Amino acid sequence: MSNSHCSVVPKYYQQILALVFAVKEINKNSNLLPNVTLGFHIFDSYFSERMTYWATLELLSTHYRFVPNYQCDKQKNLRAVIGGLDFEISLHMAAILGVYKIPQLTYGSFAPEDAGQSQSTPFYRMVPNEAHQYTGIVELLLHFGWTWVGLFALDSESGEKFKEILQALFFQRGICLAFSERTPKGSYFEEYYDMIPQWLHAYHDIAESKANAVVVYGEAKSFCFLQLWLAAGGAENVTSMEKVWIMSAHLDFSAVAFQMSQAMQPFHGSICFTVHSNEVQGFKTLLHSLNPFMAGEDGFLQQFWLQTFYCFFSKSSTEFSEPCTGLEKLDSLPSSGFEMSMTGHSYSIYNAVYVVAHALHDAMYRSSEKDRGIVRRWRPQLQKLQPWQLHPFLRSVSFNNSAGEEVSFSENREFEAGFDITNLVTFPNNSFIRMKVGWMNLDAPPGKEFSINEDNMVWHRSFQQVPPPSLCNKKCPPGSSRKKKEGEKFCCYDCAQCPEGKISFQNDMNDCVGCSEGHYPNKKQTQCIPKTISFLTFEEPLGMSLAFLSAFFSLLTILVLVIFITHQNTPLVRANNRNLTYMLLTSLLLCFLCPFIFISPPSTVTCLLRQVTFGIIFTATVSCVLAKTITVVLAFGATKPGSRMRKWVGKRLASTTVLSCSLIQIGICAVWLGTSPPFPNSDSHSVMDKIILDCNEGSVVMFYCVLGYMGFLAFVSFVVAFLARKLPDSFNEAKFITFSMLLFCSVWISFVPVYLSTKGKYMVAVEIFSILASSAGLLGFIFSPKCYIIVLRPDLNDKQQLIRRKQ
Repeated sequence: MSNSHCSVVPKYYQQILALVFAVKEINKNSNLLPNVTLGFHIFDSYFSERMTYWATLELLSTHYRFVPNYQCDKQKNLRAVIGGLDFEISLHMAAILGVYKIPQLTYGSFAPEDAGQSQSTPFYRMVPNEAHQYTGIVELLLHFGWTWVGLFALDSESGEKFKEILQALFFQRGICLAFSERTPKGSYFEEYYDMIPQWLHAYHDIAESKANAVVVYGEAKSFCFLQLWLAAGGAENVTSMEKVWIMSAHLDFSAVAFQMSQAMQPFHGSICFTVHSNEVQGFKTLLHSLNPFMAGEDGFLQQFWLQTFYCFFSKSSTEFSEPCTGLEKLDSLPSSGFEMSMTGHSYSIYNAVYVVAHALHDAMYRSSEKDRGIVRRWRPQLQKLQPWQLHPFLRSVSFNNSAGEEVSFSENREFEAGFDITNLVTFPNNSFIRMKVGWMNLDAPPGKEFSINEDNMVWHRSFQQVPPPSLCNKKCPPGSSRKKKEGEKFCCYDCAQCPEGKISFQNDMNDCVGCSEGHYPNKKQTQCIPKTISFLTFEEPLGMSLAFLSAFFSLLTILVLVIFITHQNTPLVRANNRNLTYMLLTSLLLCFLCPFIFISPPSTVTCLLRQVTFGIIFTATVSCVLAKTITVVLAFGATKPGSRMRKWVGKRLASTTVLSCSLIQIGICAVWLGTSPPFPNSDSHSVMDKIILDCNEGSVVMFYCVLGYMGFLAFVSFVVAFLARKLPDSFNEAKFITFSMLLFCSVWISFVPVYLSTKGKYMVAVEIFSILASSAGLLGFIFSPKCYIIVLRPDLNDKQQLIRRKQ
């Protein structure tokens, strides 16, 4: 181990310990590399392009003599390189190592390479592809409904690439950037302090932003900058910065020693994507056993101890107040200074050392097989092995590490593992713990790669609502949809109520949707409700009332008929043409029974019978009234001496009138049924909440022809009766026929507009009411006076009383 450094970054020292721990384990394992001692050298890039090139060339030079491309030390046999931590450093190293085809195993998560670049650089990634982290970030934001988010990205090529790819994914999944800021990339902390003044003016705007979720991407020092910026902004502004910080796997929470004094409270509840790690047996024991006075070859330990515990050794500076005793314990340090659990980067380094060892094992084992398995020939074979010969064995390496996890590479030379999602819980002493709350599992079935346990999440104490919203505006509730705001990003919108007949059943729907056939929106327009079937039935009050009236008038008609039959030989009954009276009462009885055909579920038979039966029966009824009117007129004319009308008066005239008028209506109905008959119909559009079962008239023209012909007969009866109303008689029936026809015509003239303005069962009810009203009018005006005389005034039912002579 070489040590020429004046300072040690605490978090990086754990990575050094992971490297040392793995090498020692391998050298103790006589089955993995027998008779071979694995060694290592550690070089620092200082996060500088120039120093990275220098350190890489130093790897290829003779020890302690920097002569590029010249080696005379046979003990220094470079076979592979582990590093670097970030994307740019790895590329700088690859520019030199690629020339010599030396395998390079990277342990830091960095931006995905282009297809051509992936083939040209000898990277073996000990971490998954960065693209999976992009997917995880997007899925995390969508899981919590965060569509208005901020972004802090490193001011570098990788940071710009991160922002570009993430913005494209955001747009595809309906997420917007509320703000985007760059964190400076520098080698010295003075640069961060120089940058803070120009950031202070943006602090207040970002603190007041509705974006509570902020994605942070950068290197280890980016987090240090964020801490300093929050501290400076909090000191200058009244508004505090409470956000959910979503950290990428590149960031470390303890990059430098003085961060232990920086406040960690703003990051309470942060969500971090970290390189997958697991506890390696024996590693914590190593950490607990560290003693700066027993460092041995570890040239880093005393410097690490000095910087983390703020103590001094006898040969070191006395600027610290207390001497180092060696009794200090690492687990007493805050987590921001040093973590006792193996981090993702340390775990990757541990696996990387074992990958190289297993590749060497496979290379030597296959070489020694050719020499019949003589183990002593391993060492000479290892000396002859060239770095480029190790590539095929690295690509095919596969083993289970001491934590029980399989280690292997995919076709793209990437470690087949996922990302852990951890929740940061901070404490007043700047310590913290990482709680694993989810993962990005690349081996999971499609659609289940992302998983998070929301119940285990811890949020910042300042949030009044958890999870906190991160939206440009409140979500549009069900029953409304988004309405674009002109000049604003698509995540900022107004809410518009759904138009009539449409619903939105979720928050933030882009468009309202119509209900399927047979359904309609509820009042709030949040769900579709099945439509009720609507038709006139006997069970409902309206149908029951109409049926009762129909039955009542039917019984009343029967009663009148019985009265007339019982008193058929009385002068009043004989004087009114008994047969025509019986015919009229029978047709009226059928008219009153017609509604029972209408009060029932529409079917093929009932639809054919409804209007046809009603039209024929009512025509017969009106024909009887017309025959009665004509009979009255002819009867008075026949009484004059020498009148020729005497031969027209009689039964034959009444029967001919009724039959001929009825046959014409029967002919019209026959044409109707033969051309376009009525049929059952289901109407789901006329009334929003109902499916109306009714009878389609087939031909509307023929329906109105039936009504028109019936109206014509009624009008003729009315005119004839009106003209005969003043004929001299003690009981002039023409007067009552006039009134009955006046009511009849009024009812059916009113029927047409009312019928056309109603829908469903109410249309049927209007027709039934018109049938009952007009029939009741005929029954009442024509027969009530006669029944009065027959039943209550039999003294008037005399022949002498029926004759009125002119004075």
